[in-house]
Order: sequence, then C-alpha cells, then structure tokens
Amino acid sequence: MPTFDQHHETAVRRFPHPAVLILLWICLTVAMQALHAPALLLTGALLAAAALKFSASRFHTLLRRTRWIMFSLLMIYGYATPGTAVWLSGGMFSPTVEGLLDGLLQLCRLIFALAGLSIVLGLLSQRQLVGGLYTLLYPLRYLGLSRERIAVRLALTLHYAESAMLDTASDWRSSIEHMLAPVTVEPHGVELYAARFGWHDGLLLTAAAAALVVVVV
Repeated sequence: MPTFDQHHETAVRRFPHPAVLILLWICLTVAMQALHAPALLLTGALLAAAALKFSASRFHTLLRRTRWIMFSLLMIYGYATPGTAVWLSGGMFSPTVEGLLDGLLQLCRLIFALAGLSIVLGLLSQRQLVGGLYTLLYPLRYLGLSRERIAVRLALTLHYAESAMLDTASDWRSSIEHMLAPVTVEPHGVELYAARFGWHDGLLLTAAAAALVVVVV
C-alpha cells in the first residue's frame, strides 16, 4: 500500500515543490520551440552550463542514450528539406544546406531540453519525482482513474529499471541471461512524497506562465 510522507521543515518549504520543477521544465521546453536562433543559443548555453556544473554525469548519460535519435533527426532534416545541396555532384544523395541548418537548430533544442531535464533529475530524488508526477496527475480523478495506482506503478518501474542499470555482468552472455531471467517481486510499501504548495511555488508558476505567454505570443 502506498504511504504519504509530509515534509514541513523550513529547508523543504523553501525548495520548490517537485511538481513545480517539472512544470518549469515543461514551460522552458515549450518556450525554446518558439525562440529564434540567437535567443535560443544564449538561453541554451546558460542551461547547458548549469547542467554541466550541477548534473554533468546525468547530462552526459542523457546525451549518450539519445545520440542515435539526434543523428536521425539531423539526417531527416538534411535530406527532407529542399534547398542547396551540400555536395553539388551528389545530386539527390546529398543533404541540403538549409536542411542541415534547420536540423542543427532542432538538435540544439533537444540538447537544451535534455540539459534542463538533467538539472531537474539531479535536484529531485526518485521519491520526489514520483511525488511530483502524482500531484500533476490530480485531474485524472475526475476521469475515474486512480492516480495512486499510476504513481505506484511508476515508482516500481523506476526502482527495477534503476536496479537493472546498476547491475553489471562480466560478459554479454551474462547480460542477456540476466535480462531474460524472471523478476522476483518482493511485496513492499511504496512511499509517495506529498509536499504542500507554498506561496513561492505559486509565484514561480505565475512567472513561468507569464514568460511562456510572452515568448509564444
């Protein structure tokens, strides 16, 4: 059964609510889609610098795991966007200059979004992350869905995924055998982080919403 841990210490109250941090990252990601190249590069450079300073290992991990997505994104834009061929002699087999530039711009947006995500994941523990998502799932109760059940399943998924990532095998055969082995599920309680919203959380959300409206509109 899930249990809820209320935190009322002063240090915790001063820290933004996990749901607020998640919403701030969402607002930032949406805003970057509307920013032009100069503003995007400036904002993204500051964001990437913060990610490298406070959550470098997580940022590197996210970049490494999405490297093929990034390469595919660049190739799709390079070959699907009409324009001047990079290699005139290549004809239809050459990407276009305009496509590569657009692809690089979208690639920057993806990298900067991952930088913001790495900062959020670095600030929040797994319990806080699930608790923040649990708070954001509140509207589901009006649809007759159980957000508690969704949050618990998410917590268990993250728990076993983290265990699998930390497990190291001596060779590839051992890795495959470990992945194919049945998972032994031990019954245990799941603690959901349930913090209260403070006045500073409301100010952060208001400022983020106002900035998002200014950028998008």
